[in-house]
Amino acid sequence: MALRRHMKNFVKNYSDSEVKVREATSNDPWGPSSSLMLEISDLTYNTVSLLEIMNMIWHRMNDQGKNWRHVYKSLTLLDYLIKNGSKKVILHCREGLFNIQTLKDFHYIDEAGKDQGKCILPRPVN
Repeated sequence: MALRRHMKNFVKNYSDSEVKVREATSNDPWGPSSSLMLEISDLTYNTVSLLEIMNMIWHRMNDQGKNWRHVYKSLTLLDYLIKNGSKKVILHCREGLFNIQTLKDFHYIDEAGKDQGKCILPRPVN
């Protein structure tokens, strides 16, 4: 999987910032490392890197189905960046609030019948 990801990063000519976000939001069954999230948060102070990071996060957040970990990890990374990155991350989140709100309807039932979508955002209690 790492080789495939490396090749895709090369072929699509992703920047260093985009590669780091893709690694942090991969489909691997573990969360992004705190050291990687720290690197990404430091990059948010560079205007060009910030745009690349936020665009990749929005892209990953729109994934569907079996890529539910992309969505979950994007939210985890976004939470970290809001708390530890540039204040401009918050401005981007305000502008992209619709992208986050659409996740209220996110569903993915895995092969074992478990709803992986319910861990994305808490459901409102009626």
